[in-house]
Amino acid sequence: MPRTVDRRQFLRGTPLAAAGLSMNALFPSWARSATTGLATPLPMVSGTDIALTIGHAAFEVDGRMSHAVTVNGTVPGPLIRLKQGQNVRLAVTNTLSEDSSIHWHGLLLPFQMDGVPGLSFPGIRPGETFVYDFPVRQAGTYWYHSHSGLQEQIGHMGPIVIDPAGADPVAYDREHIIVLSDWSAMHPHAVMLKLRQQPGYFNHQRQTLGGLLAGEGQNAADRAEWANMRMDPTDISDVTGSTYTYLVNGHGPKDNWTALFTPGERVRLRIINAAAMTYFNFRIPGIDMTVVQADGNDVRPVKVAELQIAVAETYDVIIETKPGDDRAFTLVAEAVDRSGMARATLAPRAGMVAEVPPLRQRPLATMKDMGMDMSGMAAMAAAGIDTSAMDMSMRNPKNAPQVRMGPGVQTIAPMPVDRTGEPGQGLADVGHKVLTYRDLVAFDPNPDPRPPSRSLEIHLTGNMERYMWSFDGVSLSPLKAKLPFRRDERVRVKLVNDTMMAHPIHLHGHFFEVVTSDTPGFHPRKHTVSVLPGGTVTFDLTADAPGDWAFHCHMLYHMHAGMFQVVTVRPLDGETA
Repeated sequence: MPRTVDRRQFLRGTPLAAAGLSMNALFPSWARSATTGLATPLPMVSGTDIALTIGHAAFEVDGRMSHAVTVNGTVPGPLIRLKQGQNVRLAVTNTLSEDSSIHWHGLLLPFQMDGVPGLSFPGIRPGETFVYDFPVRQAGTYWYHSHSGLQEQIGHMGPIVIDPAGADPVAYDREHIIVLSDWSAMHPHAVMLKLRQQPGYFNHQRQTLGGLLAGEGQNAADRAEWANMRMDPTDISDVTGSTYTYLVNGHGPKDNWTALFTPGERVRLRIINAAAMTYFNFRIPGIDMTVVQADGNDVRPVKVAELQIAVAETYDVIIETKPGDDRAFTLVAEAVDRSGMARATLAPRAGMVAEVPPLRQRPLATMKDMGMDMSGMAAMAAAGIDTSAMDMSMRNPKNAPQVRMGPGVQTIAPMPVDRTGEPGQGLADVGHKVLTYRDLVAFDPNPDPRPPSRSLEIHLTGNMERYMWSFDGVSLSPLKAKLPFRRDERVRVKLVNDTMMAHPIHLHGHFFEVVTSDTPGFHPRKHTVSVLPGGTVTFDLTADAPGDWAFHCHMLYHMHAGMFQVVTVRPLDGETA
């Protein structure tokens, strides 16, 4: 596959440098990423006509057998390798006894090919084949997954890599695909039932009396406030390591999936969070990472030691080792609540391992996560602003007049703040550089320089006790909940998280620019954005894709419980305004 390789970096320190060529250079990057003999390499399909089969298979994780829904018999499904500018026909056959589908996450395509049953097409019935046919307009790292029921949780997902039509601005010598996921032998419908019956069922890290007496993480006033609202500051994740095993490319921590590299190489890791419910904190102890791509779009290189990758996001990073540095490194993907981790190894040779760090202390939610940023109040008081008349009620609808109050809305954040400059829950004091959205700067100028013609505010709402999730307090069927846009209009959208949990919000069929205020004209372009608890995220959207598009939280059980709406862009092709 065509790519840009920095030959000076490539040749320095390699055994065949004197000959001017490494045997690895004879193979395309996907072939060189295979790790035969260490762990099963990802199978790959490519070309203009691709056949995929959705079916059942037994699946083993860390020695334990269970059942999976697979694509071409594997979890994750095969790597789909495409090239920008080509056309692709993907014939997908469903051998299940229930309807299925494939959504091409992050790809820009006609809405009829987007793969959302009941919205963009009927779905794929048992025994039938549906042919997705569309032009490949972009390059980058993406993924695919089922949009039918809860099939995504039990293995129905896989990676996509699209090579650029021209030179790749990212120089690298070798690449590895890193698909992160969460796996449970418990059927996803049983998981959903337990969440509805007892939302804290999977939280085995609640505060103890001893911890409270020791002043763990909170002062007395904070503990009283949380108790008064009947909320638990340890409730970071709905589903945790008490039932999940966290996987790298379908392999559990004991399996220790291993990827090879040669010391001195520039290694590109294409990291995909294909989990159903888990945010991961990704790091490689002993080596920094340079982030070069976010959600498939190139960004100016930024060096970090760790990054939090929300459900459905992708990040490409470059790592560089010193020539002759003959040692292994551990890839650590720690669940955000630190109830478990996915683990893999990057090594020069088969059989090498590196130390696996212990899980760090689990984080606690704070007053800021409740949408009550007291530092803001203090700053206002210091400026002489009278705050005595401010309504701090978390249940007062005046704080969000468009929110439909009811049993599905537990709280309204009284003082939500922009948290795009923060690294994510539990990462503020880790002692090293963690990526934030404000670190991301688009490599190329944003394609639409027009200012927004209107603004739209959307609240992320929910009730943990009833396990109800929604936008603006409205949880409706995809056919009824509509967000209308005029074709090609420019809109500034502000997401306000009124809940105590982070939400990865995904818009199908479009990219949007996350407004970080630091880099106007070069805002990072994403298809999924994480909104921290009690926080806000603002993005600018050009509604340039006519059709009906899903807009939802990518936490699978949140979407299933109602945090789903439809963005409509009109007129369609051939229609008049």
